[in-house]
Amino acid sequence: MASSRIERRSIANPVARLPTGESAAEFRTHSLDLPRDLAGLRLDQALARALPQYSRARLQGWIEAGAVQVDGRLLRGRDKVLGGEKVLIEARIEADEQVVAEALPLEIVFKDRALLVINKPPGMVVHPGAGNSGQTLQNALLAFDPKLAVVPRAGIVHRLDKDTSGLLVVARTPEVHTALVAAIAERDVERHYIALCTGVMTAGGTVDEPIGRHRSQRTRMAVRSDGRPAVTHYRVLKRFRSHTMVRAELETGRTHQIRVHLAHIGYPLVGDPAYGGRRRVPAGATAELVTALAGFKRQALHAARLKLEHPVTGREIEWEAPLPGDMTHLIEAMEGDLKAGNASRR
Repeated sequence: MASSRIERRSIANPVARLPTGESAAEFRTHSLDLPRDLAGLRLDQALARALPQYSRARLQGWIEAGAVQVDGRLLRGRDKVLGGEKVLIEARIEADEQVVAEALPLEIVFKDRALLVINKPPGMVVHPGAGNSGQTLQNALLAFDPKLAVVPRAGIVHRLDKDTSGLLVVARTPEVHTALVAAIAERDVERHYIALCTGVMTAGGTVDEPIGRHRSQRTRMAVRSDGRPAVTHYRVLKRFRSHTMVRAELETGRTHQIRVHLAHIGYPLVGDPAYGGRRRVPAGATAELVTALAGFKRQALHAARLKLEHPVTGREIEWEAPLPGDMTHLIEAMEGDLKAGNASRR
C-alpha cells in the first residue's frame, strides 16, 4: 500500500461548524510514492488504487486542474506511470454552492465524526431536483453541518423516495462518502423495509428481475430484460383479509425497486400512486379500515433497519426506526377489520 502523508488546512475538526463567513472549501495536500506494482497503469487509475478514499471523478478533476505533480511534472490522466514516482497533490475540495442550507427539522438517530443516520419522514424529498429546489433533506443537512458542503450531495449515499419513510446514512467526510458508496456497491450494507401490500400472500420469496426506465412513461420504472440487475427478498410478517405486511430486504438498490418488484408479482404497495393500481377494500370492511385506506395517500413503505460496518472503526453497527404514525394507524385498522371478520364467521 502506498505510504501517504495528508495535511488538512483550514479545517482542523472535520465535523466542526464553520465560523460565520468562512468558506466551506477544504484544502488537501498528499505526498506519496507510487507503488512499483502500479507500473503500466494510467495516472488516474494508479491514483485511484493508491488513494481509494477518493472517487475516480474527484481524482480526475484534480489532475485536469493541475493539482497533481508527478516527479515535479504535470501529466494527463491517461499518461502511463512507471511505479516509484513521487506524487504531490495540492487540491481544493470545492463546496457545492448550488444547494442552499435551510434550517429544517431532522430526526437524527446517530451521529459521530464520520456518520449521521437520519430517520426521514414521509413527504420529504432527499435532494433537490426538478420541481423540488428546496425543503429537501440535503438542504436540511447543510444547515445542520455546513462542512457537508464539501461532501458529494451533502454526504447522502443512498436515497429514499419522497413518500417512503425511514433510515438513511449520511457521510460526513469525502473519504467516508467514498467508502460507503463502495460498501453499498459491494452489497455490504443491509437495508430492511416494512411494506403493506395489496393482496394476501401465501409465502415469502425472492424477486430477481432486472429493472429499467419504463419505455413510454419516463417517470416510472419497470421490469425489463435489458434493465440493471435487481434482487429483493421478502418475508411475510402478517396477513390481513385483503392485505399483507412484509419485511423486504434489498440486495441491490435500484430506483423504486421494492415498489416495482412487488407490483410485478401481483402485490403492489398500498397507496402507491405509480404502481399500486386500484385500492382494494375487503367485502364488509369496517368503517375504520375504509376511512384509513381512503386517507392513505402514499406508498406504505418504511426503511426500518440499517446495518453496516463503520467505515472508520470497522465495528458492525445497526439501527432500527419504528413505523411512522400513519402506517401504524393503517395496520391497526387492518387488524381491527381482521378481528371483526373472524368474529362474524363464528
